[in-house]
Amino acid sequence: MYIPKHFEGSEPTGREIMRAHSWALLMTSDAEGAPMATHLSLLWQDDGSEHGSLIGHMARANGHWKLFERPANSLALFWGPHAYVSPTWYAPGPKVPTWNYVTVHAYGRPQVVDDTKGALVVLAKLAAAYEGTGPDAWGLGRLPPGNAEMQTRGIVAFRMPLTRVETKIKLSQNRDLEDRTRVIARLEASDNQDSLATAKWMKRVLP
Repeated sequence: MYIPKHFEGSEPTGREIMRAHSWALLMTSDAEGAPMATHLSLLWQDDGSEHGSLIGHMARANGHWKLFERPANSLALFWGPHAYVSPTWYAPGPKVPTWNYVTVHAYGRPQVVDDTKGALVVLAKLAAAYEGTGPDAWGLGRLPPGNAEMQTRGIVAFRMPLTRVETKIKLSQNRDLEDRTRVIARLEASDNQDSLATAKWMKRVLP
């Protein structure tokens, strides 16, 4: 991903984005170089390695997972808040529109979790991440005996050890403080949730 130095985010920031915005796009190329993409949730895991790993699952009927059977380089894309920025928001002068956003590109080679026990572990971690652990939280234990194992027949769980993580936080850092402050004010005046969240990110990177 093209990342000018002033838009480069740290890896801890990238992990924060992956955790908070785990609905992702996974892309893998086949032997001829043709890309295949699947929208899915991916959960970042601290496995003790340099970059960590992602876990997820997809429908067994989705041929994407078959590409994992060979060493297949894959790219997982995560995107956080983003917003249009009008040049009319800046101080007077010849300026042009842009888009502010935060995003992460995570690279690795997915590995199929081909045993039922391992697949259940992946499913349990995903459920806990989204359901929480309160008394009303749903978990695999709520299914009838043997049902969870049966459900795994229709999905393919996988783990993707990460080899590289790129984080881009493009939030008007190339503008002067007056322009950045003016953009934040306009975004905060919006009732759009992405615009409000983008303003919060912009405040985080103010000098």
